[in-house]
Amino acid sequence: MKRFANRQEAGRALAARLAAHTWHEPLVLGLPRGGVPVAKEVADALRAELDVVVARKIGAPGHPEYGVGAVTADSEPIYDPRVLRALDLTEEQLVAICDREREESARRTTLYRGDKPPPGIQDRDVIVIDDGLATGVTARAALHWVAKHGPKSLTLAVPVAAKDSITTFSTPVVAILVPRHFGAVSRWYDRFDQTTDAEVLSALA
Repeated sequence: MKRFANRQEAGRALAARLAAHTWHEPLVLGLPRGGVPVAKEVADALRAELDVVVARKIGAPGHPEYGVGAVTADSEPIYDPRVLRALDLTEEQLVAICDREREESARRTTLYRGDKPPPGIQDRDVIVIDDGLATGVTARAALHWVAKHGPKSLTLAVPVAAKDSITTFSTPVVAILVPRHFGAVSRWYDRFDQTTDAEVLSALA
């Protein structure tokens, strides 16, 4: 199965797929940081407004890289009940970590958006974009936040996705690659450098 050279190429491939559809006042929301370069290519192709939705992973106690849920700056957290059961965790045990990630989400939203008001969402077709879909926990939190603001339609679009994750979403998911053996998102890119805050700000400018 093919790989993408980088996030820009992945974004152009995703844009070509999405351009086949007619969108009503489209709004493209990238998940920082890695989803924003992908989202910029899509927004440019669709001549759509580009902004961000910041969702932060809630890591397991002592293992922050192991996501059990995610949260945005101003919404309730979304947890994966299967993971909570597997780790014998309760939501109450994660309150402090959740609060910390909510604060970080608010800080990053301010960093990326500055004093600009959030984009209008109501009655618009909104496309949420990340550079890949592994567990899908941060994407789910982002979609939950957008859904509360009354979009006309809501779509999750990614260059590559784990098949098992796609089936857990009620929101339509557009993916270019759905490999049988997923591994990690980085496996499907020749170049997968960490996106910097400066690159996010440049894309949004």
